[in-house]
Amino acid sequence: MLRKAKQNIQFSIIIPFQKASGYLAESLFHISKLRGITFEVILLPDDDLTDDKVSEYDFQIKIAPTGSVSPAIKRDMGSEVSEGNFLAFIDDDAYPTPDWLKNAIVAFSLEDVVAVCGPQITPQDDGFWQKVSGAMFLSPLNGKSVCRYWPCGDRFYVDDWPSVNLIVKKEAFERVGGFDSAYWPGEDTKLCLDLTKKLKKKILYVPELKVYHHRRAGFIRHLKQIGNYGMHRGFFAKKFPETSLRLSYFIPSFFFLFVILGWVMLLGPFLAAYGYIFLWLVYMIALCFSTVQIYRKIKDISVAVATIPYLVSTHFWYGWRFIKGFIFVFNLKSKLGR
Repeated sequence: MLRKAKQNIQFSIIIPFQKASGYLAESLFHISKLRGITFEVILLPDDDLTDDKVSEYDFQIKIAPTGSVSPAIKRDMGSEVSEGNFLAFIDDDAYPTPDWLKNAIVAFSLEDVVAVCGPQITPQDDGFWQKVSGAMFLSPLNGKSVCRYWPCGDRFYVDDWPSVNLIVKKEAFERVGGFDSAYWPGEDTKLCLDLTKKLKKKILYVPELKVYHHRRAGFIRHLKQIGNYGMHRGFFAKKFPETSLRLSYFIPSFFFLFVILGWVMLLGPFLAAYGYIFLWLVYMIALCFSTVQIYRKIKDISVAVATIPYLVSTHFWYGWRFIKGFIFVFNLKSKLGR
């Protein structure tokens, strides 16, 4: 379906999803507030949408039903029908700020920049446990990845970024063959690897390039998502070592092994036993420091304190799943195909 055609489209906003939801309506409403740029929106549901889902908007909308395939394949299919010079990838449960694309076009003026990205911030109207899930990612124990979820002060270059807030030059996207649809999640890691290593181009982090992204509600759903990320990163550490074989990704696995095997130190020499206790003390102090730093960002003490069990569980579960992906998984592909 093609609606309200306009000329000289600069950006194609590509949104993959299974079926329409309240989050999609919210996303389209905020997209309608984008200013200073021309764009189209490409919706990629499993099945067709009724016109009443999109009829109230005055920008160009394309609806391209895909069937039950992975988001990676949906994004590739969206790029095939796009008219813009830039492909703006966002999820249906996320929405941009009004100057999202305006900030992007300025960043693309820099030499060798073929993609720009920015933070995915937890909305203020999310539920308590959704906020806890989002706030956990703001812990300084997560290192530089905090910038994925909170605007960091400076611009810098990256070689890996989630597709919930990633904008790519269409020409460069097509040169590398788009997303590698054999992987999901993790297809964005492969795309970024191709852009930076094959094309020798740059991806620029722009803190002003903000979207708001709703988090998973519930502890189990949070851990399931984290576990998927951990297993894929572990697999990628051996499959794509250029950007995934890094010490920071292994640290949760060291924590997992410490929790499972570290108690043996209590049976050893005097210094080993005290070393074990000392390491736990250091970790607990780090958790307290983390809570303070999270509170300084979100200004909500109850959410900040509630991140402690989330953070410990995330370190443990991600660590195990990373080990599983790194050692025991030999062929990791999405169960959804064309």
